[in-house]
Amino acid sequence: HTRYWRDWSSDVCSSDLISTGFRTEFLTDTRGYGIMNSVFDSYRPYSGNIVGRRTGALLAFETGTTTAYGLFPAEERGTLFLGAGVDVYEGMIIGEGNREQDIAVNVCKGKNLTNVRAAAKDDTVRLKTPREMSLEECIAFLNDDEYLEVTPHHLRLRKRFLKAKDRVQYAKTQQQG
Repeated sequence: HTRYWRDWSSDVCSSDLISTGFRTEFLTDTRGYGIMNSVFDSYRPYSGNIVGRRTGALLAFETGTTTAYGLFPAEERGTLFLGAGVDVYEGMIIGEGNREQDIAVNVCKGKNLTNVRAAAKDDTVRLKTPREMSLEECIAFLNDDEYLEVTPHHLRLRKRFLKAKDRVQYAKTQQQG
């Protein structure tokens, strides 16, 4: 039984550790065996902007309760943060997208019921387990136009502007200025 130990010392801004989610990434890379310790060294001048996440978010298209039928197509677009039966509102972040831009997804749509029955049994929708995030992971996930709502029972990520037209207008002003 061989053990491998590595000591690594570095001066890193604490805001960089929090905003980039390095601690979580470190634990993932070491499969939970990594030990990370931090000690305050000194105050230093501002060192520049922190690079945020490069992927977009999956957003709830409308207010309602999520359904497995609505979440199933959203799984192809990224990683979901919640499962079926969760109340959501327009502009709420429900997952991390595969692409750079944000994608609004209708996760509240239900399956249309008809009197016609197929000879073959309908396939039941099976969803992957949603990715549950800690407070630290939620903070690391945030971009400049996103907020984190913290309540006693839930951590909810949302866009600064909930309505799609307001988000488009804000994006235009950011490109101009």
